[in-house]
Amino acid sequence: MFSFDDKKYMAKALTLASRARGKTSPNPMVGCIIVKDNKIIGQGFHHAAGLPHAEINALNEAGDDAYGATMFVTLEPCCHYGKTPPCADKIIEAKISKVIVSIYDPNPVVSGKGIEELQKAGIIVETGLLQDRAVRLNEVYIKYITTQMPFVLIKVGMSLDGKIQGPEQWITNERSRQIVHKMRSEYDAILVGKQTVLTDNPYLTSRIRGGKNPYRIIVDSRLQIPIESNVFAAPEMVIIATTPAAPADKLSILRKMGTRVVITSTVDRRVDILELMKQLGQMEITSVIVEGGARINASFLSSGVVDKMALFISPQIFGKMDYLSVVEGLDAAIRLNNICVKRVGDDVLIEGDVGRKL
Repeated sequence: MFSFDDKKYMAKALTLASRARGKTSPNPMVGCIIVKDNKIIGQGFHHAAGLPHAEINALNEAGDDAYGATMFVTLEPCCHYGKTPPCADKIIEAKISKVIVSIYDPNPVVSGKGIEELQKAGIIVETGLLQDRAVRLNEVYIKYITTQMPFVLIKVGMSLDGKIQGPEQWITNERSRQIVHKMRSEYDAILVGKQTVLTDNPYLTSRIRGGKNPYRIIVDSRLQIPIESNVFAAPEMVIIATTPAAPADKLSILRKMGTRVVITSTVDRRVDILELMKQLGQMEITSVIVEGGARINASFLSSGVVDKMALFISPQIFGKMDYLSVVEGLDAAIRLNNICVKRVGDDVLIEGDVGRKL
């Protein structure tokens, strides 16, 4: 159905879209290529929420030459007024003759309607080109827009024998840590438990040039972390997840500092993780990277909210029984699917989608 050239142009559109990774939340990443007489006459991608969409950027570059051209776009063009006008109307006005779309927009406000608008205007529309790549590119957006909860990644640095605690501060190598900081920049928020703050006193920032710092979410059911902790260097970027057991005076202090507090019901006297994810979704936090300890990892996996895991494995064996493991207290085995294995210097990175409990 699709030619080699069609695949080539859509692949380029997907690559363009990925240039905005971590910058478009709560919107998807979208790329667009306009082709006429087998030449690219316009291209663009969505840079950030509130800015013009990929199709508009590509149409602006193509100008009048867009008449009769073919558009390749990674996601169904929108047909409603949001922060920007509908792209479908602009495509029709430009008299594009054919639009090839990788995937439908899962947003119920748009899904199928944008394509229908184009077809009513006499534009040929074809769908499904490189759809697997398009789905993977926007896995965060798809999870968020269909469930109203953030996409959740658990990141772990570990030894060969599964320990996340060792005799030195760092288990993994510097290259692995650089990748983690890039991940932090691409996610809306980073989450840890209170024990990580009490033990390591981290800043939880993204220390890469041109990157952005995520929100820092601390799960602390009784507000035991001190307000002098490093995470409060930017209190307005901190979200504390706690329970009704939290002391009122500490709650008041945190709120006066500009820190947001999320109070959930309890599960085994701890923060209800599922309820927390729902509240974060209402705050338009579309993605969370969990860098907690063994119990936080277990709580998230048991709650069924985790979508993906990234395991950085160092070629070391610690052996001590009192060193913490990756997960402690899991109520059922978890299997990872769609495994990807990469060498990171001497370390190995294993990434996989979280499947059903076994």
